[in-house]
Amino acid sequence: MFIRVHLWLNLFVLFVQFVAKKDCKANLCGLLVVTSFTNFPFNFKMVYMEYRYMGKTGLQLSVLSFGSWVSFHKQIDDSVADELMGIAYDNGVNFFDNAEVYALGESEKMMGRVLKKKNWDRSSYTVSSKAFWGWRGKENKPNQKGLSRKHLVEACHEALLRLQMDYLDLYFCHRPDKNVPVEEVVWTMHNLVQQGKILYWGTSEWSGVEIMEAHRVAQQYGLIGPSVEQPQYNLLERNKLENEFLMVFKTVGMGTTIWSPLASGLLSGKYNTGIPEGSRFAIEGFDWLKDRWMQESFLEKINKLSGLAKELGISVAQLSIAWCIKNPHVTTAILGASRKEQLLENLKALEAAEKLDVGVMKRIEDIVQTQPVLPEF
Repeated sequence: MFIRVHLWLNLFVLFVQFVAKKDCKANLCGLLVVTSFTNFPFNFKMVYMEYRYMGKTGLQLSVLSFGSWVSFHKQIDDSVADELMGIAYDNGVNFFDNAEVYALGESEKMMGRVLKKKNWDRSSYTVSSKAFWGWRGKENKPNQKGLSRKHLVEACHEALLRLQMDYLDLYFCHRPDKNVPVEEVVWTMHNLVQQGKILYWGTSEWSGVEIMEAHRVAQQYGLIGPSVEQPQYNLLERNKLENEFLMVFKTVGMGTTIWSPLASGLLSGKYNTGIPEGSRFAIEGFDWLKDRWMQESFLEKINKLSGLAKELGISVAQLSIAWCIKNPHVTTAILGASRKEQLLENLKALEAAEKLDVGVMKRIEDIVQTQPVLPEF
């Protein structure tokens, strides 16, 4: 009888997996089902995708999301992008990140083709774009980059065309523009929201002072200010989220869509013994990224983290992503992947986060020793 009950439970698991893949409208698309065959009878565990409110807005984003930087067009084609986005969506991911500069516009075109083919309910997912660098590369002329009203409006229109959409859920000022008055930026983004072309606007890699100045302007003129920031955040890059933005979170309450939770793949451990062919650091034109992260001191720490991850029964990539989402100021961590196996492994970071208790978090800190030192007063 005992065995029969567990067999029925296992059949139920298979049924849930089938429904989740076949019908995302059944509200099971955010369900991760983990079966364990280490002991008999079978054990199973259900882990739902977590959704967090983006700052003080009413928008909910999946705590794990999917981005296209580097991989789309440069590493993968439409068929792989279709597969990866499908896997992400079926596992509850509802935010897909993009930008005008990614593959000089080709990334947005690819994502647009995939979304058009998928024909998912538009209200079930969110998409972003970002403007600053333009998409023409070295061919950019004046006004084809930066945060002028002209470029922000035209870049928004171009992104909508490439993504084949009527509106963007999130639209980011990809970097601060020292040459454009912040009043012009805030007024432009406010107008785009009012016109229904974007729903929320945000900043990326702005300083805390610049974000607060944008909010001051918004308050002064009765405008819609930024509600989300996209900073880099991982075990090796922590100052903005854990130091500089603390007052921002306490006052205006920005959400965050963090990028590079694996430090461009370094924290996955795949670079511990060199640079694999086809990896991000091996791509032509990304030498600056390799120079930034391929440091002996970092590799030593990652080797130690790998040992701790093995002890916990998870991968070092899962540990690193799980560590990021343990921070309550992280709305969502953007995952990048060029292979199915890679994405499936990283999605399990949600389950891995349960293993990162206070003791484990301290052990991680003892290894990396990267926590910002805050002023005493």
